[in-house]
Amino acid sequence: MEGTSLLWISLSSLLFSTTDQVHLTVNPRRSQFFRENSVTLSCEDEDRSAGWTLRRNTTRKTRSQCGDGWGRPSGSTCIISMLLQWDSGVYWCESMEAAASQSINLTVSGGSVILQSPVLPVMEGDPLTLSCQSKQDSRLPAAFYKDGSLIRTEPGGHMTILHVSRSDEGLYRCNISIHGESPSSWISVTGKPTSSAPPVSSSLHLVFRLLCHLVVFCPYFISTGLMVSLYRHRVTGNDLPITMVTAPPTQADQGLDDDYDDIITAVTTEHQF
Repeated sequence: MEGTSLLWISLSSLLFSTTDQVHLTVNPRRSQFFRENSVTLSCEDEDRSAGWTLRRNTTRKTRSQCGDGWGRPSGSTCIISMLLQWDSGVYWCESMEAAASQSINLTVSGGSVILQSPVLPVMEGDPLTLSCQSKQDSRLPAAFYKDGSLIRTEPGGHMTILHVSRSDEGLYRCNISIHGESPSSWISVTGKPTSSAPPVSSSLHLVFRLLCHLVVFCPYFISTGLMVSLYRHRVTGNDLPITMVTAPPTQADQGLDDDYDDIITAVTTEHQF
């Protein structure tokens, strides 16, 4: 019966499109609760806008909203002051446009042992801590199981996986010999986000370095270009041929030449006589 209920809950959580605009938070931050515990669920919007409603799917009713026979709404927050076993199910935030947040599974146990596990998926490479807790004592030796197989027994009731990998994803439960067994909870592992674009800080650093290089080397390039240009201009000027241009004689110059010839003729004639 428990396996059928978990399968139904997991399938029902896939019926809605999700958005990163709103996040559903749970306080206390765990996925299993004892009967008559209280829990607060909040729709946290990044834009701080209203209009988000908390809904759930249970074995009794689907897509019911907070205040419809369960919970006490307060804005985008829902408070369930006394959990009962039929409060187990899938919870999510939904807007008027049918956009939805990520869904979470909450389990209410009618027994005396619960498994404290993360309510949201664990990032690959991050640590994962599981705690087996009873109503009477939270530090008793406990055995931890994954997919029905024993992992190990911890004397303090806490088990930690230092670096989670994809292979750690599965269905977990715990057992305290003198009190009983907890319900099972599915733990999801997600990969770390990758981005091809460089970080903003790295881009700014590269731009700053480029500007520094331009400031330092631009005067050098400009002065070098001017020196090369001047040198080529001087070399070209020395190689130019020198041309003598003789202007044609003017009428005044022609008259002076004629007068000079007359004087020479007169002096020569007088000397002959």
